[in-house]
Amino acid sequence: MDAGRSPAQPPRGAITPSGSADEEVHWEGLEQTEEFRELVRRRFRFVLPATIFFLVYYFLLPLGNGLAPGLMKTRVFGEVNIAYLFALSEFVMAWVLAYLYIRKANTVFDALAAKVRARAGRRAEVR
Repeated sequence: MDAGRSPAQPPRGAITPSGSADEEVHWEGLEQTEEFRELVRRRFRFVLPATIFFLVYYFLLPLGNGLAPGLMKTRVFGEVNIAYLFALSEFVMAWVLAYLYIRKANTVFDALAAKVRARAGRRAEVR
């Protein structure tokens, strides 16, 4: 360990939370900035409806099995019935939601996060 560096300091050249080396960033108080609030607001507007949709979709299978067992036992082809297809569709739905989130993150959330990181960098320059 270097004699002039305390154990809490990252080594010179270490990657900081902003992703670049040797860049000092101050995160304190950023949650009060408009950029951060916009990021949280936009994420919440996507994540909350997606979560509610998936939970409703997920619980339709046990509800369907309990409330409409005749329908769920209906064979589609061979021994495969509606309940099996619905259960498999839940995996597909999880992947679709993950894809939609990643697409939204790449187009919207990442740009907003970059603004928050830039704001954190500017705050470091002021100090």
